[in-house]
Amino acid sequence: MRLRNIAIIAHVDHGKTTLIDQLLRQSGLFRDNQQVAERMLDSNDLERERGITILAKCTCIDWGEVRLNIVDTPGHADFGGEVERILNMVDGVVVLVDASEGAMPQTKFVLGKALKLGLRPIVLINKVDKPDQRAHAVHDEVFDLFAALDANEAQLDFPTLFASAKEGWAAEDPEGPRDSMAPLLDLIVRHVPPPAVVPEAPFAMLATTLEADPYLGRLLTGRITAGSVRPGSTIRALGRDGAVVEQARISKVLAFRGLERQGVELAEAGDIVALAGFSTATVADTLCDLSVTAAIPAQPIDPPTLSMTFSINDSPLAGTEGDKVTSRMIRARLLREAEGNVAIRITDGATTDSFEVAGRGELQLSILIETMRREGFELAIGRPQVVMRTDPETGARLEPIEEVIVDVDEEYSGVVVDKISQRRGEIAEMRPSGGGKQRLVFLAPTRGLLGYHNEFLSDTRGTGIMHRIFHNYAPYKGAMPGRRAGVLIAHGDGEAVAYALFNLEDRGPMMIAPGEKVYRGMIIGEHSRGTDLEVNVLKEKKLSNVRAAGKDDNILLTPPIRMTLERALTYIEDDELVEVTPKSIRLRKRFLDPHERKRESRKAEAV
Repeated sequence: MRLRNIAIIAHVDHGKTTLIDQLLRQSGLFRDNQQVAERMLDSNDLERERGITILAKCTCIDWGEVRLNIVDTPGHADFGGEVERILNMVDGVVVLVDASEGAMPQTKFVLGKALKLGLRPIVLINKVDKPDQRAHAVHDEVFDLFAALDANEAQLDFPTLFASAKEGWAAEDPEGPRDSMAPLLDLIVRHVPPPAVVPEAPFAMLATTLEADPYLGRLLTGRITAGSVRPGSTIRALGRDGAVVEQARISKVLAFRGLERQGVELAEAGDIVALAGFSTATVADTLCDLSVTAAIPAQPIDPPTLSMTFSINDSPLAGTEGDKVTSRMIRARLLREAEGNVAIRITDGATTDSFEVAGRGELQLSILIETMRREGFELAIGRPQVVMRTDPETGARLEPIEEVIVDVDEEYSGVVVDKISQRRGEIAEMRPSGGGKQRLVFLAPTRGLLGYHNEFLSDTRGTGIMHRIFHNYAPYKGAMPGRRAGVLIAHGDGEAVAYALFNLEDRGPMMIAPGEKVYRGMIIGEHSRGTDLEVNVLKEKKLSNVRAAGKDDNILLTPPIRMTLERALTYIEDDELVEVTPKSIRLRKRFLDPHERKRESRKAEAV
């Protein structure tokens, strides 16, 4: 059976997973009347809820006499660690581009890494069935992008197909014929080279993904670069420096067949497989025959740019909603996450009960927090902080800068330019993008963009689209304006009362509803002024035995602001925390006692 290994890379929501659905259907993997789920590879609950791919996944289809191993990759830059690793397993990439949006930041990010590895690209311009498609203009933009990323002559001579993954067809012309995905599958077989392997050499494979199986234990997935492997073989794992990590007996060799992994008796060079049997080997280790002494070089992973403090939940409501509340449990879970996710770095925090978790961005870290709360963890999360660097030559402090691409109606472009300029952003490009919209490109510090997304949606009346991607490190841009409004803080423990909330509405919008549990130091609303204010939300109406002349007015409360996890993380200031439990997301002051808050404030001012 001949082999081809390819990855599908694109920006968020350009249709990667939908395309793979169609390839699986049209390859004959399912019966005509078989019921299968939409976006079959998005198996994770969070992936289905958010409509994004978080984890890279592999599938396999047979097309004639050729077996195609296809990897579906994440489309968000925060999960770039996944993308960088899987590019080591493939020999070609299908670059999927939306026919109306064109090449977006994530396309640029992953494509640059694929071209550096010398992978053969195929461009697929998707969604040409949309009324606002501009397929030929997007084709020209993609060529310009390849040239800007220093593609070689062979890569610049890329083949192009036009498609609608939703309707299930691909063709050499946007007008069709609109029959099937066969032109794409045939092009992959013709254009992507077979894996360059050494079948007669001793077994060697670079581990690129890691997962835990409840029955088989640790599963390491990668492409076999030399030799073959059978269940029962004794092999060893080498670290990046060539040192022996461990020696183990392979209990199971799993190959990808359709949507499932099946045990095989022999896996040969070029195939993508998962091996079970190791207990400590991890991502970027070389799994090899006992005679092999040199490790396979691994792609360097871009360093984290954002960090958060994870600590135990020490509020008065701690332990009432979750069952995993100790620092030992949190530490074990974070270390397990860092094993499989090379883009995350875990270090000890300032206290014995806290940990510094550094990653690629707010989305990546909020996905980790959301996963942990669903597993029963209670956490207290600090405000996101950017990871600074020091210039080795000048000693100057450097901070991460992001490229921000904004598509917005022309009437709102002025306010967007003004707001990002206030946050130390510099405009790099401004041009019309069609349909009365402007495309604005900024270079702005990550610090300034924290918490800006919700403000951006308000300023553009929900019509603007913003994409961000790490650009480089640059000299520190100076102080940044923080949150303008203060907060309302509960001054006692109990349950919020409607009468008290009604009388506080002129102080600012609330974040809680009547009957919700509150405690001293918990943030219950936003103050209309720039200072914090302690309020009584437990106050009930005084009753008397004097009958009123008229009946009491009904209490009509404004619906409270409900904070999502991402919004809460970027809303808080340095002296505040987000309390995360399986049932609730609360905001609180780091120090619950007001006297302690004043003491810490005076210390900070003195420093």
